[in-house]
Amino acid sequence: MYMAYGWPQAIPIESDASTSSSPSDRVVYLKAINRLLLVVSSTHLELWSASQHKVRLGKYFRDADSVEREGENIQAIWSSDTKSIAVLTSSSYLHIYKIHFSGKRLVIGGKQTPGPVLANILLVIIEKAPFSEKNLVTCNFVCDSKNMLLGLSDGQIQLVSWNGEFPSSFRLCCQPPHAVPDVSSTALIEATSVQESTQCCPRSSAIIQLELSSQLRLLVVLFSSCQIALCSISKKGLKQTQSIKAERWFNTEDAVCASVASDQQILAVGCSRGVVELYDLAENATLLRTISLYDWGYSKEDTGPVSCIAWTPDNCALAVGWKFRGVTVWSASGCRLMCTIRQTGLGSVSSPMVKPNQDLKFEPLFGGTSQVHWDEFGYKLYAIEERPLERILAFSFGKCCLNRGLSGTSYARQIIYGDDRVLIIQPDDTEELKIMHLNLPVSYISQNWPVLHVVASKDGMYLAVAGVHGLILYDLRFKKWRVFGDVTQEQKIECKGLLWLGKIIVVCNYIESSNTYELLFYPRYHLDQSSLLYRKTLLGKPIVMDVLQDYILVTYRPFDVHIFHVKISGELSPSSTPILQLSTVRELSIMTAKSHPASMRFIPEFTAENTSEKNNSQQPSRCLILRANGELSVIDLDDGHEQLLSNSVELFWVTGGHFEEKSNLIEEVSWLDYGHQGMQVWYPSPGVDPFIQEDFLQLDPELEFDREVYPLGLLPNIGVVVGVSQRMSFSACSEFPCFEPSPQAQTILHCLLRHLLQRGKNEEALRLACLSAEKPHFSHCLEWLLFTVFDAEISRQNATKDQLSSGMSSSGNSLLDKTCRLIKNFPEYLEVVVSVARKTDGRHWADLFSAAGRSTELFEECFQRRWYRTAACYILVIAKLEGPAVSQYCALRLLQATLDESLYELAGELVRFLLRSGREYENLATESDTLSPKFLGYFLFRSTSHKQSSDLRSNSFKELSPHIASVKNILESHATHLMSGKELSKLVAFVKGTQFDLVEYLQRERQGSARLENFASGLELIGQKLQMDTLQSRLDAEFLLAHMCSVKFKEWIVVLATLLRRAEVLVDLFRYDLRLWNAYSRTLQSHAAFHDYLDLLNMLEEQLASLSNLKLQNGSAAVSDPSSS
Repeated sequence: MYMAYGWPQAIPIESDASTSSSPSDRVVYLKAINRLLLVVSSTHLELWSASQHKVRLGKYFRDADSVEREGENIQAIWSSDTKSIAVLTSSSYLHIYKIHFSGKRLVIGGKQTPGPVLANILLVIIEKAPFSEKNLVTCNFVCDSKNMLLGLSDGQIQLVSWNGEFPSSFRLCCQPPHAVPDVSSTALIEATSVQESTQCCPRSSAIIQLELSSQLRLLVVLFSSCQIALCSISKKGLKQTQSIKAERWFNTEDAVCASVASDQQILAVGCSRGVVELYDLAENATLLRTISLYDWGYSKEDTGPVSCIAWTPDNCALAVGWKFRGVTVWSASGCRLMCTIRQTGLGSVSSPMVKPNQDLKFEPLFGGTSQVHWDEFGYKLYAIEERPLERILAFSFGKCCLNRGLSGTSYARQIIYGDDRVLIIQPDDTEELKIMHLNLPVSYISQNWPVLHVVASKDGMYLAVAGVHGLILYDLRFKKWRVFGDVTQEQKIECKGLLWLGKIIVVCNYIESSNTYELLFYPRYHLDQSSLLYRKTLLGKPIVMDVLQDYILVTYRPFDVHIFHVKISGELSPSSTPILQLSTVRELSIMTAKSHPASMRFIPEFTAENTSEKNNSQQPSRCLILRANGELSVIDLDDGHEQLLSNSVELFWVTGGHFEEKSNLIEEVSWLDYGHQGMQVWYPSPGVDPFIQEDFLQLDPELEFDREVYPLGLLPNIGVVVGVSQRMSFSACSEFPCFEPSPQAQTILHCLLRHLLQRGKNEEALRLACLSAEKPHFSHCLEWLLFTVFDAEISRQNATKDQLSSGMSSSGNSLLDKTCRLIKNFPEYLEVVVSVARKTDGRHWADLFSAAGRSTELFEECFQRRWYRTAACYILVIAKLEGPAVSQYCALRLLQATLDESLYELAGELVRFLLRSGREYENLATESDTLSPKFLGYFLFRSTSHKQSSDLRSNSFKELSPHIASVKNILESHATHLMSGKELSKLVAFVKGTQFDLVEYLQRERQGSARLENFASGLELIGQKLQMDTLQSRLDAEFLLAHMCSVKFKEWIVVLATLLRRAEVLVDLFRYDLRLWNAYSRTLQSHAAFHDYLDLLNMLEEQLASLSNLKLQNGSAAVSDPSSS
C-alpha cells in the first residue's frame, strides 16, 4: 500500500511574459509516462523529467496572436509513445505537437545521468474542428496508438486521428433490451436504466468525461444527466467506431467524474456530494462501497464536489481531489492512507486539531484540487491546485510490501520502500515501534533509480534491494552494503522479482535481447558471476513466485504452476565450493475462467507428528491464492481442486512455518487476511472443515484497526499485527507539513488464547500466555480476552432466555470458566476482572463473578496486596452483589488504608462515594438496577466540583448519622495525626484531596493538636518539614497561611509568613501588637539558626518605623487643626 512521507515538492511552472498577466492561465493536462512529465497549460507546454531529479527538458510557448486567434488550450492528450501531443483550443482548433529528443543527456553534479535527455517541442499540425460552427463544449480526450476520441456537448463522440483528421462522429448505440445483462443492484439503477424506446442515448445529455481501459477493452462515458455507459470496443482499437456499443447503462445520483482500475475491474465514480462510489465491473457494476470524509467531520460544504480521481499504477489505491479543498489517498478497501486536510472535527491520529482562526497556510491544496496524477511507479502524486497557474505539488510516497507478484514475503521485517530509500519498521529496546530510514548508496541508486523490489531474509537480518538493474544487499547487524564489484555484470541483470532461499538470494532476471526469463541463484556472501550457484531458464514470463524451505513455486499465464526442489551440496561459505541442484517435482496446469493470481503462497503442513526436521524435507501440498479481484482461495497441488475462502481481500500472511519456533506466539494460526471486511484469522482444523475463520477484529469492535491504520505484517515474537498511519509535523520554516508514516501495533494474543480455549487446549493456552507475560500489552490482552468471552456469553443468554437453566455457571466448564481459570495464573487477574465489569452492564455482574470469584474475596485479596485503587473498583460491584452495608464497610476499611498510605485523591473519591451511599441508603435497592459502568467513574475519577459536602460540616456528631459520623471521625483522626506531627505538605494534600473542612478543624483544635509551644521551635520545625526551597512547598505554605489568616491563628501566621518572607502580612500584624514585635525581633536575633532572616527583620523595622513616623505626623496635624475634631 502507499504511505506519504517527507515534504511536498513544488515544481515551478514558467509563465510567458506576454501572457503572464492573464488570470486564466491554468494547467489543463498533466501526465507522466516513461519518466517524463508533460504539463499543458492554457498558453504553453512544458516537458519535465519525472525521474530522480526534476528538470525541465523542453517547453513551447504560444504567442499572443495565436492565443487570440485560435483560443486558449482547453483539452490535451499525450500518445503512449511520448512522441505526439494533441491539444484542442477554445476556438475548436486542433494542434498536433511532436517531441524531438536531442540525445544530449543531463549533467548533474558533474556527471551524466541515465534517463531523459533534452527535448524540443514543435507544432506540426493546425486543423479546424468540424464542430467549431456548432459552438459545442468538449470533454477530455482518450486515445490509443492511432486514434483519439473526444466527447461533445450534444452527446456525440468525435473520432480524431493523430494526423489531425476528423473522420467521423457517432452517437452511442444501445443493444436491444433483451440483450442487456440484468443488473441486480437496486442501488445502481431504478428498475432498468436502458432506454428501451430508442437505441441511442438521450440527445439532451452532454458528455462530460470519457475513460478508456485498453486492458478491459472498455470505454466509460459519463453524461451530464449522471448516466454512465459502459461500452465495449473492438480489438482493432478506437477506429472501429461501429463496434463501440453500450453494453450497460446505469444511473447515479450526482456523478461528476470517473476512473477505472483495470486490474481489479473497479469503477470509481466521484459525486458532487463529495463521496466516491466504487462499482464492481465484474459483477454487473454492483456497488461495492462508498468512501468519503464524512466520518472525519467533513461534509460537502467543506470539501465541495469531487473534482478528480486517479488510481495508482497497480490499482491498489486511489487519489481523490475535491474542488474546494484537499486531496486524499484511499486503499480500495476504504482505508484512508493520506490526507492533506487538517482535522477540525472529530479526533484523528493522522491530522492535528485546528484551532479557530488558525492560519491554514500549512495545508497543501487548501484552495481545492483540479487534477491529480501518479507517476508510472507510484512514488509521486502530482497535484494541481484550483487557482491561477503557479506550480505543481509532488507528494512522495512509499510502497508497503503487499506480498504480490514475483517478490517474496517479508515476514520478519515490515518494510516501506520509496524511490531511493527503505523505511524499516522495528521495535526498539522498549518494544515501541519505530521507523528507520535507510538511504541507498548513491553510486547504485543514481544509475539504477528507482527502487523496484525489496525483500527481507527469513531471519530479518538481510535486505535484498533491486532497482532497474542489478541488486544490492544490506546487513542490518553490521550496517554494511554489499554490491556487485563489476558494474557490467550489474547492468546485465534486470530484476523482476526477488526471493530468499535460506542464505541464497534468488533473482528473476529478464533478458531483453532474447525476451526470456531466468532464475539466478547467488550466495549472500558474494555478488559476482563467479559465485553464481545456478541459472534456470524459465518457460515464459512468470506472474507469481514463492519459496518455502527448499521448494520454489513459479506460476505462468494463464495458470501453469511449476514447483522446483533445491538441493545444496557443500557449505555455503566463501572458503568452500557449494553445488546447487534444481529439479522439477510438480507441474500443474489449471483451467479456470477466474481472474489471474496476484499472489500465491505455500501452506506449511500442520500435523502433530511432524517434527521440524521432517518438515524441512516435506513437499508442500497446498497453496493460498489471492486473485486480482480480491478472491482468496486454497488450492490442492495434488489434484488441482480449489476452495474459495473469502473475497474483497487485499493482502494476507501465511504464519506457520515462517518463524522461529521458540519466539513464535502465533504458531496456531494458519494465516491472516485483510480487506474491506477487516482483519480475519484462519486456524487449522482437524475436522471436516480444514480451516476455521474467525473475524476477531469484527467481533471486538474497539480493537478493530482504525480506518487510518493499514496493516503491514506481523511481529510473531510479541504477537501483534503491525500497521502504519499518517501523521503530519509542522515547521515555521516550511510552507507545507512533513508527512510522517507512524507505526501502530495491534495485539492478537487474546484471539489466539480464545481459540485455544475453545478447542480445549488449556495447557497450550497457558504456555502461550506465559510466553507473553512480559510483553507490554499482556494485561490489555487478558482484559479483552475475558471481555469478548463474557460478551459472547451474554449475547448467547439473551438469545436463549427460555433456557436459563443451562446458563454459564451450571456446568463449571464453560468458556468463561476456562478463561477465568487461565487468567487466575497471573497477577493481572484482579485488575482484569474488575476492568471487564466496568465495561459491562451491572445486571450481568452476577454471571461474571460466579465464574471469576466472589467480589468480596477479590476485594480482600487486593486489600491485602495493597492494590488499593484496584480494590476501590470492586466497591460498586460489592454494593450490587452483596448489599450496601457490606460495600460501606469495605469502603471505610479502604478509606483508612488509603489515608495511612497518603493516597489522598483516591481517599477523596471514597469519601464522596461513602457520603452519597449514606444519603441514598434507603433508595439504593431501587437505584441499584440502574447502576452502569459510567457510575464507576464517580469515585474512580476526581470530581470537578471542589465544594465540601454539607454532611461533614455539622458542628456536632449527634446531628450526623452513624455512617457519616464514621467518615468524619476517620478524617479528623487523620488530620490530628498529621497536625501533631507537623506533616504539613501531607496535610495540604489531604485537605485538597478529601475536601476536609480545615477551618472548622483549626477553630476547634486551636489549643489542641494545632497549638505551637513556642515560636522558635515552631519556626525551626516547620521550616524543616516544608523545605521552602521547592515551589510545591511554597504553594503548600501559602495554602496554610490563607487558612490560618481566616481563623486569626497568630502563632501560625507569624511562622508561615516568616518562612514565606511575607513582610506585608507581618507588618500588618505587628503594627497593632508591639509586644509581639519585640518578642519576634529578640527571637530572630538571639538564635544563630535564624541568621538568614535578619534581612527580613531589617525590612520589617524600616516599614514599622515609617508607619510610626506617619502616625506621629498624623497626630501632630490633628492637634494643630482643632477644627478637624
